[in-house]
Amino acid sequence: MKAKYFISALLIVLMTTTAFGQRRSGKKIQVGVFDGNGASPVCVIETMEALKIDKGIYPHKISAVDIMNGALDKLDVLVFPGGSASKEYNNLGLEGAEKVKAFASKKHKGLVGICAGGYLFSTTPGYPSLELFPAPDIRDHYDKGRALIGFSINKAGKKIFPELAKTDTAFYQYYDGPIYDIPEGSPIKVLATLTSDISHKKGYPKNITPGKPAFFTADYGDGKIIASVGHPEATPGMRWIVPRMARYVAGKRLTGYKSNVVRPQIYTKEKFYTPDVIAFEKENFWKLFSENDDEIINAIDNLHTIYSRPSIRWSIGLLRHTSPAVRQKAAEYLGETEYTAAIPDIRTAYMIEKDEAVKTVLKKVLDGLNALSQ
Repeated sequence: MKAKYFISALLIVLMTTTAFGQRRSGKKIQVGVFDGNGASPVCVIETMEALKIDKGIYPHKISAVDIMNGALDKLDVLVFPGGSASKEYNNLGLEGAEKVKAFASKKHKGLVGICAGGYLFSTTPGYPSLELFPAPDIRDHYDKGRALIGFSINKAGKKIFPELAKTDTAFYQYYDGPIYDIPEGSPIKVLATLTSDISHKKGYPKNITPGKPAFFTADYGDGKIIASVGHPEATPGMRWIVPRMARYVAGKRLTGYKSNVVRPQIYTKEKFYTPDVIAFEKENFWKLFSENDDEIINAIDNLHTIYSRPSIRWSIGLLRHTSPAVRQKAAEYLGETEYTAAIPDIRTAYMIEKDEAVKTVLKKVLDGLNALSQ
């Protein structure tokens, strides 16, 4: 029986060592994305895809079990994506949390927090978290909903994100992200501040969010932390921010990205998902099941006008629609929104497509999405 347990344990060690050994070839930056309970599966996928933009980074999913088995020893950066911070913390467990803190305190090691990840790092009274920096979240009126919000980079932020130096206001997706109250004299370095007043729900106070941090960084021991209130990984033209944050906390050279990846000019105004916009989104979702091809195509266009993030994923299934026109429209939409997670679906659609015109479009979209990696 003991021999059986020994062999099983040895296999686990060998599998872990082999996987990380292969990934370490070429001295790539090893970036783990936490995918334990509490991490949104969609956020995990989109964070992984954003990291793939940078060929100097090797991203892989990391569970709480991996952390307990020593995976952090082989990482340079650990990203906590969107989802539920309290559930992520619960899944880590107290011992896992201590391992994360020890990792974060080491030189050339770092943590990246996106939305829930930022909640996880904060010090908010009554909220379970890692308490890595002295910045409580303003918990009043927590449920702020979805929006495409604006932010402005400051002098410190321009050193990390020089691509945004000449952009007065950039925009990214937001979904109930933390609104921090930075204490006076805090060692936290704010990199960008929110310009949007995220107060579109009835009874919510005005002018709370403008001027609050959109991105900020802090030292933790000899390591670094960086946090984002919104979701750059879910925003076409802004996904490059994720690998840039990883490079920054790892103390690596902040390599530039191509113009087809860095496109802050895509969005020029904010968009709040008020009840009427949400109703419009739902109405057009149901039109995707219409028997009228033109109605489906029009619905996709409508969803695009409101910057509906879920609708991008809804379009993947339309690659397998019986209508060539619908298949083509879906492919174009996925290409315009940089949805690289759909590459396997588009590749398969291209291989089986019989309509030559649609096949040409699928090839163009596939090439375009593949070109988004450095």
